[in-house]
Amino acid sequence: MKLLNRLEEYSKSPAYPFHMPGHKRRMDSLDPRLPWQLDITEIDGFDNLHSPSGILKDGMDRAARLYHSRRTFFLVNGSTCGILAAVCAATAPGDTVLMARGCHKSVYHAVELRGLTPVYLMPSWDDSFGVFGSITPAAVEQALCGNPKIRLVILTSPTYEGVLSDIAAIAQIAHRHGVPLLVDEAHGAHLGFDSRFPQSAVALGADIVIQSLHKTLPSLTQTALAHLGGEMIDERRFARQLAVFETSSPSYLLMGSIESCLELLKSPQELFSPYWERLERFSGAMKQLQNLRVLCCGEDSPARHPAFFAFDPSKLVISTKGTGLTGPALSQLLRERYRLELEMAMGDYALAMTSVCDTDEGFTRLSGALLAVDAQTGAKAAAKASPIVPRLPRQRLIPAKAALLPGSPTPTPDCGGLTSAQSVWAYPPGIPLLVPGEEISQEFLLQMQELENQGVALYGDYGSPAESLRTLDLTQQDFYG
Repeated sequence: MKLLNRLEEYSKSPAYPFHMPGHKRRMDSLDPRLPWQLDITEIDGFDNLHSPSGILKDGMDRAARLYHSRRTFFLVNGSTCGILAAVCAATAPGDTVLMARGCHKSVYHAVELRGLTPVYLMPSWDDSFGVFGSITPAAVEQALCGNPKIRLVILTSPTYEGVLSDIAAIAQIAHRHGVPLLVDEAHGAHLGFDSRFPQSAVALGADIVIQSLHKTLPSLTQTALAHLGGEMIDERRFARQLAVFETSSPSYLLMGSIESCLELLKSPQELFSPYWERLERFSGAMKQLQNLRVLCCGEDSPARHPAFFAFDPSKLVISTKGTGLTGPALSQLLRERYRLELEMAMGDYALAMTSVCDTDEGFTRLSGALLAVDAQTGAKAAAKASPIVPRLPRQRLIPAKAALLPGSPTPTPDCGGLTSAQSVWAYPPGIPLLVPGEEISQEFLLQMQELENQGVALYGDYGSPAESLRTLDLTQQDFYG
């Protein structure tokens, strides 16, 4: 019996709940829009997420068979708790890790909490669309050869915009150096179920893969999976770290949602064949665009992007470059005029996320809106795009030490040349542009101002980074302790 079935059966039983949660499933006095009757705690017959031996273990075993992993864990605190647990399980305090600069902020938080020294990999840049490309195997090989202290490689694939790296080759390189590979595949839980989509990192040799089910598949928000492959990561050590970072009161509604999603994936053709047909029809319609462009769609193709190893066609990256519109302006236009809400917008592009649950009507509305905007938008001289991070900032202190040191707020325009005591990021996607311990360059300040002017929301650890940044005075020798 699956979890949701058992929850429904239990809700109809005469059992009286002298236990959490406090609503006691009193449907007569509760908001009927929520499924209170299915919301329980760890009672007899419903297993325990942190020591599974019954129905939850069965569900996770089914997930492992479905994704072909050695062991799969249910996550109800999103991919974030999986990333934190994975980094801490694979490293010791003070270790050195090799990580893509475009990693999610949860990776940076793990680096900070663990006191790790990060060595960054900068991806190549695709100037035509203003997005980062893949991390190359050659870059990983060079970094591992140049720094034998590295104990873990951390990559994001696919990226927020759908760009994938050559995980199979990178896994082989990492393993040859005796180093495990962690892949943040939060945006790729749908991969590997249809040959027309790229393969998942789970099947390509990664040692830990973290996926957000809710991002690209039909599952409730916060639901995710953690997969272990190979033998380089001790599953008991990983489970121990999950117990640290994941709630001790997991939602059975969320876990039931995970099981429901996995059940659908047992018949992938029923989901992915119609989905692929919708994507193909959309791509055909996009061939009519004259000014706007959609990445690897319509007249554009992966062959035009040598910075990409592979691309996930579920991501619709719409470029406004050369039109006079910014990405945020296009997003606002689609929202206000066409009632279409996109996932994010930045610089000269906006991102629409699709899934197996999108409808013919939804794709038709989007293609019609883009064609209408395209017809009303003339070509204009395009300003040269620049990366979100123009160059890798100089690291003066490791993040853990910088974040713990006393800092003081400094007006942002006056921060050039100082050392940051905080992070700055755009959300979405939640990728830090500046990390504690890094130099605040004039180039970064100009880039930050440009993003603000484009309508991109920037966030910092201590309020609005547009007004002030928290900085360190490294002239005080006590700081080095």
